[in-house]
Amino acid sequence: MAQLLLKRPIIFFDLETTGTDAAKDRIVELALVKLLTDGTRDKYVKRINPGMPIPASSTAIHGISDEDVKDCPHFKQIAKDLFEWMKGCDLGGYASSKFDIPLLAEEFLRAGVNVDFTDRHMIDVQQIFFKMESRTLSAAYNFYCDKTLENAHSAEADIMATIEVLEAQLDRYNDLSHEVKALHEFTGGEQFVDYARRIVMKDGHPVFNFGKHKGRKVEDIFTEEPQYYDWMMQADFALHTKQKISEILNRMKLQKSGLKTNI
Repeated sequence: MAQLLLKRPIIFFDLETTGTDAAKDRIVELALVKLLTDGTRDKYVKRINPGMPIPASSTAIHGISDEDVKDCPHFKQIAKDLFEWMKGCDLGGYASSKFDIPLLAEEFLRAGVNVDFTDRHMIDVQQIFFKMESRTLSAAYNFYCDKTLENAHSAEADIMATIEVLEAQLDRYNDLSHEVKALHEFTGGEQFVDYARRIVMKDGHPVFNFGKHKGRKVEDIFTEEPQYYDWMMQADFALHTKQKISEILNRMKLQKSGLKTNI
């Protein structure tokens, strides 16, 4: 079985949640598997009390009810220890770049932990699959591993299947690098500023990726329409998005005053 070429540990993780909105929804279960450079693995699996009712539509998918998590810790209670456990590790998952990473970052920020994953390489196994075959996780598991995914939508089952799929992909595609950095670049897609992808980079500048100003530079809009920043800060955007637009605005103010900044 092909193995990743690791220069530092990588954590593959999966979340089960109350819904799909990173700004509003919460984690109810998380499973993380750390692949170490010596070939060993470490596992972290925990259910979380989200502090809000779990919709029946979500319970129907992952099978976790309010009763199941009523005595479990809130994310804030585990946040600092979990963040320390994740330090110095690259990240991976299935559809993780557009869902799991943004929602996990929001949970950390709500808990007062200032996360910054910009120095991590990230592998989204779904993107390899979509670019090579275009199917779902269950189909990917059957296609690459010739197995049926049992207990789908259990965080632990899903993430263990994700690791197996990646290892099978490395076996199947001779032109697919085993280096984490190269896989990060292969699966990364657009260069985003915030995890919710409300702002992306274009020609070296942050531009809006939504709404009436989509495709326009953030700096231009904040100059022409200063109230747009205030509206975003008061609206129901993700905390990480608000953090990033505040950094952009602060950089603009410093540049206007003639000061240098590394923001």
